[in-house]
Amino acid sequence: MFVRSFAARSRPRLTPAICRSFGTKSTSALRRSDNQGKITIKAPEEVKSYPATIKVYTRTGDKGTSSLFTGERRSKDDAVFEALGNTDELSSMLGLAIAYLQATPADTLISRLEAIQCLLQDVGSNVATPLNTEKQTSKVRRTRFDPDGYHCKQLEVWIDELSEGLPVHRSFILPSGGLAASTLHVARTVCRRAERSLIPLKDDVDKETLTFVNRLSDFLFVAARWAAMKQNVSERIYVRQASGVET
Repeated sequence: MFVRSFAARSRPRLTPAICRSFGTKSTSALRRSDNQGKITIKAPEEVKSYPATIKVYTRTGDKGTSSLFTGERRSKDDAVFEALGNTDELSSMLGLAIAYLQATPADTLISRLEAIQCLLQDVGSNVATPLNTEKQTSKVRRTRFDPDGYHCKQLEVWIDELSEGLPVHRSFILPSGGLAASTLHVARTVCRRAERSLIPLKDDVDKETLTFVNRLSDFLFVAARWAAMKQNVSERIYVRQASGVET
């Protein structure tokens, strides 16, 4: 579904209502203000709506293949679709985390997670447009991801902000801390899987794509801890279990 939307409309289908175009040069729903360097997102009523006549199903993938943004068809078990599936799963898990954050003391995290969901659409655009594609240079340029490293740097700023005041533990922190925090921990592990699935494609995607996904897992770890702290839910730490064997 994610990749088919490229062929059908020459851009990803931005399902979150918050998503919109990135000025005139990108497929993302995000826009960076030149004056303040901040990301802003359009209100739902400003988002372009597609005609109701566009169908969800096309039947073109019934034989086990799907199309890249370039028009090339590949088997659905190709490494590209594995990576796209993982980033799609990651975005879905962030949507669940957002649901658990609503109307809680940690709900200020929601806008950042929504921005990340839209950036993951851009990651998918980049993955679905291999850099070595011949005769598709315009599409390769169009799906360039984070060429100035801004979004990765923004994640680092957010990590530093959320890290302030977090409890210091000298043991491993177990995934815990309530529904929102635990869901963010699951998102972190999905993010790591997404990163691993990008490695076979490292010559076909922008290096900033790999950097962003790597940094994103760090952000999600800190975000999970921050959510637990703001919601006043205790985190669980690793405790070595007795083996029952006398030494």
